[in-house]
Parts: sequence; C-alpha cells; structure tokens
Amino acid sequence: MTGAEIERVQTYLRRLLGNDRLTIVPPVKAGFPVEVAVGEETIGTLDKDTDEGEISYAVTLTILDEDLPPLPKAAPKSAAKAAPRRG
Repeated sequence: MTGAEIERVQTYLRRLLGNDRLTIVPPVKAGFPVEVAVGEETIGTLDKDTDEGEISYAVTLTILDEDLPPLPKAAPKSAAKAAPRRG
C-alpha cells in the first residue's frame, strides 16, 4: 500500500469516525501489516483488496477481552417468583 493510499484511507476514517487521533501506521518491514491506531494503542489492521480492477480496503478491529470493562454482576434471582395467572 502506498503512502498516498494510507493518507486517503486515514483521512476518510478520521472524518467518518470523528476522531483525529486515528492513524494508519505503515509497516515497519515488508510483509508486516498496516496497523490502525488510536493514539498510542493499535486497534487493528488495514488490508487492500483488488478484484477485477476494483480496489477496496478492509479494517479489522481486534478487541482483547482483557481490554473490555468487567461484566456487570447478575442480579440475585428471587426464590419466590410469582406463578403466572390462569383463567
């Protein structure tokens, strides 16, 4: 992916997502992925696809379980549930 392509996709994503901290980071070596970052945190990768002369770009976001907020604790279940009324 060229520098111009990276810049175009970065500009588009910043506008679309309303976040100027989003950056597309070129690979450090050939064969390494193009990374998507917000601030200092890498959040995914960017891939380019050319099919029958049409070009598209795909962003894959990676969310680690350890980065998520804790699950909310389930409310204790009441032992005495009201039976449905019939009739």
